[in-house]
Amino acid sequence: MKWVGRTIPSFRLSQVYEESEWKPFRNALDKPDRKEFDRMFAASRLYVSACSYATRPVRIQAIFMALAFHHYKQLAEIAEKAGIPWEAANEPISR
Repeated sequence: MKWVGRTIPSFRLSQVYEESEWKPFRNALDKPDRKEFDRMFAASRLYVSACSYATRPVRIQAIFMALAFHHYKQLAEIAEKAGIPWEAANEPISR
């Protein structure tokens, strides 16, 4: 991929490129799973600014972190709705 006028492409473009790199994996999934795969990558786009500030040399690392963070937030929301004390359950364990 040629990046005209830039040494480093914007993360938004890098993310699109990374998603295209995963097309063989996506195409090997069943049709319903492909939709979920697309939704997963779409969720990582919510954090594109944070990903670009992370300046990771391997761009999939920032995408994975964005997805992990998004899912963490979803779990916290589900726990709150279920009445589970999320903060107390996720305190770091001191040694």
